[in-house]
Parts: sequence; C-alpha cells; structure tokens
Amino acid sequence: MEKISKMVAEKPLVIFSKNNCCISHSIKSLFCNFGVNSTIYELDEIPKGREIEQALLRLGCNPTVPAVFIGGEFVGGANEVMDLHLSSSLKPMLKRAGALWL
Repeated sequence: MEKISKMVAEKPLVIFSKNNCCISHSIKSLFCNFGVNSTIYELDEIPKGREIEQALLRLGCNPTVPAVFIGGEFVGGANEVMDLHLSSSLKPMLKRAGALWL
C-alpha cells in the first residue's frame, strides 16, 4: 500500500493497467482523447506487478485493473471513471489535479 502511495503521489493521473485488458485500453484511450498525459503502470510488464496488483485488491479494486488515481487519490476502476465522465465531473477533477489544462 505504501508503494502505491509513493507511485501516485507526484503525478496528477496514474493508471494501473494490463496490456491484455480491453477495459484498461478503453480507459487509457478516454484520457488520451482528453489530451491528458497519464502515468501508466502496466502490471504485466513491471517488476513486482503481481505485488502491486495484490495491494490494489486490498485497496478495494476488484477487478484490479484499471485502477485510476487522480491527484494522488484513488478514484476507482472503469465503472467509477465512466460515472464521473457521464456526470461531467471527470474533467473538473482532472483540472483541479493539474492533469488537464483546458
């Protein structure tokens, strides 16, 4: 859990993902279409990815990917991100975190 806190603390938008996950791809595409420069950790590629995935599970991410952090705070997975987007709350949240300028 402490490792995750350090990974997300200094970046406005962090996404934990897996290359073979189509839902992760959709969430990454959503942020890319906004013009947001996301920090993405592919858990199936990085050292200790399995350990990080277990920590995300303990945090309440189920499924564990995608897991989105905005401004250092855990937002949730794909459902939560899409709920924020559909309610027009996602862009203001990204702006407050410094991830989106326009």
